[in-house]
Amino acid sequence: MARSKQLEVVLWSIAFPGFGQFLNGQFLKGITFLILELLITTHSNLNTIIISSFHGDIKQAINQTNYQWLMFYPCVYLFAIWDAYRDAGGGKETYSFLPFVCSAYFGTVGVIYSSNLWGPIWMSILLIVVGIIIGIVFRRVLKRIGEETSKSG
Repeated sequence: MARSKQLEVVLWSIAFPGFGQFLNGQFLKGITFLILELLITTHSNLNTIIISSFHGDIKQAINQTNYQWLMFYPCVYLFAIWDAYRDAGGGKETYSFLPFVCSAYFGTVGVIYSSNLWGPIWMSILLIVVGIIIGIVFRRVLKRIGEETSKSG
């Protein structure tokens, strides 16, 4: 049952930051993430950028982007997902935060370099996936090092 709840809050948080917090009964946090989502989305022109990107008009998406605001989005978005997941009972495993943190960092780097490559949406999504993979690898390596240290110490 706990895994089902964790998956539910993660999927709702992916759909819209703050929704996972609402499901967890944390209304003040949910409203805070909802306001941050709306503020960043509006000021960065994110919805317009998404539409242009999905229509394949990357140059237009780049021109529509307010990068000063969009830089905040990956960290707020992924922290909201992590927070909802953790509060639903997930994240108990050692270093379980690393895939979320690495994907937030890499997503932000994706925004930084997006005007030179595939635009703000596709570049960020690609690097978020890379960040998740690197975070999983880091988590496994650090857990293994911790296990070996505890066995030898």
